[in-house]
Amino acid sequence: MSAFRFSAKVLLAIGISVAMSGAQDSATSLQAPTPTLTITSREVLLDIVVTDEKNHPVTGLTAADFTVTEEGQTQTIRHLEEHASLSTADVAKLKSAPPLPPNTFSNFTPVANSNAYTVILLDALNTPIQAQMYLRQQIIDYLKHMQPGTPIAIFQLDTEMRLIQGFSTDPQVLLAAADSKRDMPSLRRPINGSPDYYLRMKNQILGEGLQSMGRYLAGFPGRKNLIWFTGTVPTWLSGSPSVEEVERRSGNPFRDSFTVYDDALAGMTDALSLSRVAIYPIDARGLETLPSFDASRRRPGGNGGFYTAHAFNQMNLEAIAQATGGRAYYNTNGLKETLAEIVANGSNYYTLAYATNNQKWQGEFRHIKLTVNRPGVKVQYRPGYYAVDRTQVEQRQLAAIEARKARTQQVAQTAPPDPASAAPNVDDKGALIQRPRGGFDAAMQLGAVPPTEIVFTAALSIDNSVTKLGKSDPLPKDNFLKDDYKTKPFHNFDVFIHTDARSLNITQSSDGKRHGSLMFVTALFTPEGEMINSIQSTVTFDLGNNGYRKLLQTGLPVKQQIAVPVKGNYFLRVGIHDLGNDRVGAVEIPVDQVHPNITPQMAATR
Repeated sequence: MSAFRFSAKVLLAIGISVAMSGAQDSATSLQAPTPTLTITSREVLLDIVVTDEKNHPVTGLTAADFTVTEEGQTQTIRHLEEHASLSTADVAKLKSAPPLPPNTFSNFTPVANSNAYTVILLDALNTPIQAQMYLRQQIIDYLKHMQPGTPIAIFQLDTEMRLIQGFSTDPQVLLAAADSKRDMPSLRRPINGSPDYYLRMKNQILGEGLQSMGRYLAGFPGRKNLIWFTGTVPTWLSGSPSVEEVERRSGNPFRDSFTVYDDALAGMTDALSLSRVAIYPIDARGLETLPSFDASRRRPGGNGGFYTAHAFNQMNLEAIAQATGGRAYYNTNGLKETLAEIVANGSNYYTLAYATNNQKWQGEFRHIKLTVNRPGVKVQYRPGYYAVDRTQVEQRQLAAIEARKARTQQVAQTAPPDPASAAPNVDDKGALIQRPRGGFDAAMQLGAVPPTEIVFTAALSIDNSVTKLGKSDPLPKDNFLKDDYKTKPFHNFDVFIHTDARSLNITQSSDGKRHGSLMFVTALFTPEGEMINSIQSTVTFDLGNNGYRKLLQTGLPVKQQIAVPVKGNYFLRVGIHDLGNDRVGAVEIPVDQVHPNITPQMAATR
């Protein structure tokens, strides 16, 4: 999908109550300022797995057992928290979140155990088909015997990243997903071209896929153990086996950092890092037998080539694991046993926090060394980060806010009082075309992994009356319908979007005001992925303290109305894009799951 087509409307306040709160804040800001002392302390978070000689988790450690240095300088540990896997009895005590009301959908699925999450990635793009068949059976065998309580999600990478099953602690749900046709490789868009083009496309698919996965994982707290079953690690991860290079492409551990590198993979790197993902790459080919003996061991294709290829691939697996705090596995056919070991060890970990004493932020890589005062233990953690100047990022965001406010003032002086009456910029067909930046365009495609960086619910109701337009009748307000659908009967769907303001990253300027600009899009697709209608609205706000508190309490409600043809099978994709911080949220809704005669108000009481 290369573009959204819609008519746009700019809203300058979040409802009347919030706008009034902002006005009250403006009045109180005229009072004499109170001197304040601001101290900024950047905190580094490390998830740490400690195991003994038998590769069993080591429990019961305290902060006194850990020593952390950054570039050789000892750091003061401010906080240490131990996380442990839950027993069957512990799981039985947990309460699941209540189900959503009818006609209400969300991009976030809460699970009872939020201690640690396991992500299984089946990499069909880089794994031979014979190994895929064996791997699939190994995963099914593991799920048949797993204990409930560990949240597991299953992804598949072929010509795109696909979410096979969202996080669930129910072994039967996970087993049904793994044993269904959902995890069969997709061949809808085969890669054709030269070998170099093929490799570039594979790298691009993987990079974009990991970015979408990271955006999905962002809404889930705690450590995520990414178990990546693959045949080979592509060259963009292995071009340099140094920790710095892999870390540069897999993010940094600062919880408040955003994209800062002019790198095609920067979005993926930040998404994985900020989502606290540790990668456990596993060579899905298992223990391979040597090719038939060839006396010419130096000749390409001989056994020497086999040894060399395997050695480099194993180095690549080790590099990505080391840089992200995971562990690499290869030369083993016990894939289900390896999976069980990672789930057990990855669910028993420590979270350590320290405030670095180096306050110079020049983008350099900083090495972290962590030791444990116990003999014979092994430690897994992310061994460094890039010292990003958060102040510069905020300054760029504030500059964008000032530019936006200047444009708004200019429009207000020249445009009619009602912003909705101002004619938008349109193309020769009368439809406004915009291309959202960042990963929002990809997140809004049918079937894309639903990002959870911005968490929201969408409550829908159907107008039971049927509308049919004449050839010369205007389209429903702010809608864009493709020509083939303009004269077909349709229902109007009301979409009530409610954003959890706590999932927003709102910029605060020196005057104490908080600023934000969010784009809301509802798009309608055919099962083949063709977008036939879409609508957008943009919410821009500048809030003082009272308005900001109100926003946190009540959230951010937005209503849209989109036309859906009566006949046919369709899907709605509702998305939110934070234009200042490039954070994204989206959810996909099959139209046949929206029931008539249920309004959001009725749903709230049921």
